[in-house]
Amino acid sequence: MGAGEKKVFTLAQVFQHSSREDCWLLIGGRVYDLTKFLEEHPGGSDILLSVTGKDATVDFEDVGHSPGARNMMEQYYVGDIDDSSTPVKRADTPPKPNNQDKTAEFIVKILQFLIPLAILGLAFGIHFYSKST
Repeated sequence: MGAGEKKVFTLAQVFQHSSREDCWLLIGGRVYDLTKFLEEHPGGSDILLSVTGKDATVDFEDVGHSPGARNMMEQYYVGDIDDSSTPVKRADTPPKPNNQDKTAEFIVKILQFLIPLAILGLAFGIHFYSKST
């Protein structure tokens, strides 16, 4: 790769490199060939191999790599990912309110009020009836 020249890979191309002999990772939209780094990785080669075939960005960030580790990545950089080859990420949208749930909640609240009232009325009726006989 010449100076200033950027290689662009599709997701399928990156995922083809998922073996111990040929290990590429996709992290932050950038592609890294970590084949030569597998045995040197402090967490072991199996950790790296377990995140091939998918976008490893979240796994990489969850570990909390040091600035030194992040700088070291540059020597393994081989190109960028073609954004048109990645699945479209949907924005998290809250679920739409379900009116049926609100109706059920309303009925439960009414019953919580009416049932004790009915029991009180029944007790009062029994007491009143037993006094009159």
